[in-house]
Amino acid sequence: MGCCGDCCAVPSKESRDPLRHDPEFSGPVRNRSCTDVVWLIVFILFLGAWGYVGYYGIKHGNVEQLLAPMDMKGRRCGLDSTLQDKKYLVFFDISECLSPTTAISGCKTPQVCVNECPKETIVFNTGSYTAATFNNWRSKMICVDGINTATMTHVEATQYMKDTKCASYVLKSQSVLGRCFINVTEAIEKIEAFVNYTEDDIVNNLSNLIRYKQIAQDLVQSRWYMLGALVAVVVLCFLYILILRWVVTPVVWVSIVGLLALLAFSCYLCYDQYVFYRGKSAGLYTTSYSLQGFFQTMFSKHQTWLALLIILAIILTIVLLIVIFLRSRITIAIALIREGSKAVIDIKSTVFFPIFPWIIQCGVLAYFATVLVYLLSIGEPEFKVVGLNETCDCGTTYKDQDTCNPSVFLEKCKQVGTTRACEDAICHFSGLVSPHEVNYMHFVNLLGCCWAMFFISGCADMILAGAFSKWYWTFDKRNVPFWTLTAAIYRTVCFHLGTVAFGALIIAIVRVIRIMLEYIDHKLKKFDNPLTRCILCCCKCCFWCLESFLKFINKNAYIMCAVHGKNFCASARDAFSLLMRNIIRVVVLDKVTDFIFFLSKLLLSIGVGFAVYYLMEWGLVYEVTQGQRLHSNYVPAILLGVATYLISTIFFNVYAMAVDTLFLCFLEDCERNDGSSEKKYLMSKDLMRILGKRNKKD
Repeated sequence: MGCCGDCCAVPSKESRDPLRHDPEFSGPVRNRSCTDVVWLIVFILFLGAWGYVGYYGIKHGNVEQLLAPMDMKGRRCGLDSTLQDKKYLVFFDISECLSPTTAISGCKTPQVCVNECPKETIVFNTGSYTAATFNNWRSKMICVDGINTATMTHVEATQYMKDTKCASYVLKSQSVLGRCFINVTEAIEKIEAFVNYTEDDIVNNLSNLIRYKQIAQDLVQSRWYMLGALVAVVVLCFLYILILRWVVTPVVWVSIVGLLALLAFSCYLCYDQYVFYRGKSAGLYTTSYSLQGFFQTMFSKHQTWLALLIILAIILTIVLLIVIFLRSRITIAIALIREGSKAVIDIKSTVFFPIFPWIIQCGVLAYFATVLVYLLSIGEPEFKVVGLNETCDCGTTYKDQDTCNPSVFLEKCKQVGTTRACEDAICHFSGLVSPHEVNYMHFVNLLGCCWAMFFISGCADMILAGAFSKWYWTFDKRNVPFWTLTAAIYRTVCFHLGTVAFGALIIAIVRVIRIMLEYIDHKLKKFDNPLTRCILCCCKCCFWCLESFLKFINKNAYIMCAVHGKNFCASARDAFSLLMRNIIRVVVLDKVTDFIFFLSKLLLSIGVGFAVYYLMEWGLVYEVTQGQRLHSNYVPAILLGVATYLISTIFFNVYAMAVDTLFLCFLEDCERNDGSSEKKYLMSKDLMRILGKRNKKD
């Protein structure tokens, strides 16, 4: 039932020998028993513990405290001593936050905490907002700390707006997680009324908002076009798989020749640059210490181009020799890819099956993220005195970096010689002090996410392997049962969930170790220690290789388990032994299929993107549907290109699983049978022709 000791031991000589003919074997074993039940029980108990962690986090966490916004000085709105009554964050120029680089560089516009979000849209110094009416709208201005709106004059306000110490405009907005975000439609309608009255920089700033409104309008207007295009993409992917069974040979060889030509041309360019820079003086070298200057210096040296030339020449030679000496293996890989296409077309339900595991995985990720946020929000807030100097007097109550209470700080700490609050020093929110057991809950949450994700993908792989292996081992493919996929689902769910749970746990543990190494590396970046960085880099590289190897072993173990019904260790042992006896075929097939599938996905996604763009440019869609033209054709073209890549990935993952399953079945067929009347090959006639084999007539 579980993984017994002899299963996990070193393979015996019998397991390393070629498989023997079994007259009773005709595909996936029908009479099978449950495998690795112990690990299924462990997985179920762990899911219960993970569920408890989620319950504990939701019950004791306080997300609002964790997500409190931070102003431009790093103070927490509603938490720090001077901001307890200011819970909302306002952006001076929200258009600055709409740049794609915001996620990397941050939002560069001033950000301040306020008592409430603006209730109306106002563009100052335009229309009725003049010096004569300044007293009526001064209270609606939003400025940085140190500026008193109650006493400033109109001239000062104008200068403050030019210096970005006060906002040039405010937008009607509502609170979203403590941040004041605008209602784009209402704001733009109001703002556009002021555009003709001013030539200040505000017009340029607001043009970004108008542009994003146009993008939003394009997305809304083209939603039905895009939905129809997505349906067409699904059909296109299915047709591409169907067509690939006939054109796979030219696609593979054109791709290989193209790769060789690209490498040869790269060698020529490197040689040309080498000759060019070899005859130049050192005056071309730059002295800049920036990253750009470093690359300019490096690529201005003829030694760099010589090194690249040698590396590319070696790669070109190796690839060329591989193609020459392994051309027959590549031919077998092409035939197997063609067989995989036939299997997918014959069992059409397998094409759409991965959508369901994908939806479940999205749910797992959502649960993991929710639990993570709540666990991070568990704990008591901790405040520390920051910026305390001789201008602020706290008596004997607090010193700099002491733990403090915001209310007590405001009461005891005053500006020297006054009764006003300190200008530089504050009682700053430094984080949450969480109970020690929360760290263990974070580990359970992370392991649960990895284990569940790999478990779901493992179940999908085993189900597909069961369906495609049944197709291969059926001598007359017209007799493949209609309920092949359903039968594979039944066998996996009823007998082999424990095997999948065990295999998923092995990879999940390695993935968790990799994540922990990344976390350690992030924490140690502030220590400039080359030895530490080298050790961590080696560890990360080793564990990445280990995870890739284990994924390869797991997939083939699932295939063998789907066919023969053995436990994980026995299936992994049999699959590994079979593959090692055919190692050259394995390497060639794996790389050729990966390359073909990548090219196919790239071709489909780029092709759909260009097709959508030029179709919108042509205007035929608008003439047929009587719709309005879009402001820009790039947005739907890019979105549909990305969506096509994701959809084609789902299709080609099924295709790849079909090829891997048929490959193992093909290797087993070659070892079990010899083509005699008692031991007929079950491979296709194309494969037999390529291998020079044939079935003898009775």
